[in-house]
This record gives sequence, C-alpha cells and structure tokens, in this order.
Amino acid sequence: MSTQDTNTPDGVAADAVAGAAAPSDNQTPEQLMAAAAARIAALEAERDDFKDRWMRSEAEMNNVRARAKRDAEDARLYAVQKFARDVAEAAENVKRGLDAVPAASEGEPAIVTKLRDGFAGIERSFIALLERNGIKREDPTGALFDPNLHQAMAEHETDAHPPGTVLQAWTQGWTLNGRLLRPAMVVVAKAPPAELGAPAGASFDTTA
Repeated sequence: MSTQDTNTPDGVAADAVAGAAAPSDNQTPEQLMAAAAARIAALEAERDDFKDRWMRSEAEMNNVRARAKRDAEDARLYAVQKFARDVAEAAENVKRGLDAVPAASEGEPAIVTKLRDGFAGIERSFIALLERNGIKREDPTGALFDPNLHQAMAEHETDAHPPGTVLQAWTQGWTLNGRLLRPAMVVVAKAPPAELGAPAGASFDTTA
C-alpha cells in the first residue's frame, strides 16, 4: 500500500464515489436508462417533498402574521375596555340625574328649566364624546329579548306585545367597537296565563 493511499482518505472516498457513479461497462443501454429514470424519479420526489415543506411553512407563517395582526388590532381596540365600562356607568348616572328632574310643566320655576336643559346638554355632549371613541349606547326597548345583549330583570304579563319583547330598559346596553360592554337590564313581555295554558303565576326563566 502506498503512502498516498494511507494519508489521503478524502481522495480515496472521492474516488469511490466517482467509481460508484460512473456507468459500468457491463451495463446494457436499457439498464443505464432504467438507472437514469430511477434517479430522476428520486430527484423529483425530493423536489416535491421540499416544495410541500416550503408551502406548509409559508402557510404557517401567514397564519402567524395574521394572528399577530389580529391580536394587535384587538389590543388597540379593546385595551381600554375596563375604562370604557366605568365611563358607561358614569353616563348612566348622568341619565339617572336627568330622569330625576321633574317633567316640564307650565309655570315651573326658571331654575328647574335651566337645570333640566343643563343636564340634557351635558348628556348629549357626553354621549357624542363616547361615540367618537367607539363607545355606543343601545336602547333595546321594543326589540326581541336577546340573551347575548340583554339581561332580563323582570317579566310583565301583557297581550299588547309578543312574548319576549323588551318592554322597558332599566339600563341601556353599551358596546365598545361592536363588542358588548354592558348588557341592558330589561323587563320582558310574557303572555298572560290564559294564552300560555298555564296557571296564574307561571313565568319564564329570566336568568338566561
């Protein structure tokens, strides 16, 4: 064995690979064609595998980017949700104050008129300010009861309205950029016992 053979294993390996890749003199043209076709098929399969992996990776990255964008948008829109809920409570208190002022009547003291007009102006400005910042008040009176938007506080038997109609709103509903902030507390119509075919005193579940 020569010194070159023992000291250059990389050269030996390269020669071995080259020898394996080189066509054998004993192979027929048909065998060479079959070997080439097999090699092409293997390369195409490898290519398809890499392409599939790349497409999956690209789809996953698109999902990650979309999810991050959605999370950032939600954070921007709803980061002030607790503050908005407190502000909505303040708006309800302003409305309660306005409702507590006596209704307009002929000959009432001027101070009462000014007080009522002042409360009304404050409420209008306050509501407009909230709406500019995505906080909206919804009056559910006359609408059908929706457990996703309303909280039933009481029921009232009546045949003047279809069962499930909101007859009165103790408090208004509030949303922040379309998302429920505070449900409206409402009184819901129910059919009289004669229509229900049930004994007096029967009622719907208002805890939904």
